[in-house]
Amino acid sequence: MKIVYWTGTGNTQKMAEAVAAGIQEAGSEAELLFPTQIDAATLLAEDAFALGCPSMGAEELEETEMEPFMEELESGLSGKKIALFGSYGWGDGEWMRNWEERVRAAGAMLVNDGVIANGEPSDDEVEQLKALGKMLL
Repeated sequence: MKIVYWTGTGNTQKMAEAVAAGIQEAGSEAELLFPTQIDAATLLAEDAFALGCPSMGAEELEETEMEPFMEELESGLSGKKIALFGSYGWGDGEWMRNWEERVRAAGAMLVNDGVIANGEPSDDEVEQLKALGKMLL
């Protein structure tokens, strides 16, 4: 199972690792990748995958790597099973709500509401992320 994420401070990476742990606990393999390490067509060949990105700027996806990657993915998301996650340092999670809406509008099925963490993920959030990983299988 592929987990594609962008991280600035390492918090979203910790979240990606927790999603991977959940996938592994469920008996499957997880592969952590940055958007620059995979192309959209390769990811879209998968039936299910996870995407992670922190809130940036005015509650937006990271603009250099993740937003362009999402733009490439968008037209092929219909019918895909997706999990979203990310960290934030301010705001109320608007970027995640917008991302969820965007992915649903593209025809994907979200396995759960996106899991967000204010800063480093807490123990409870790590457990939510592990559960999120298991839901992808």
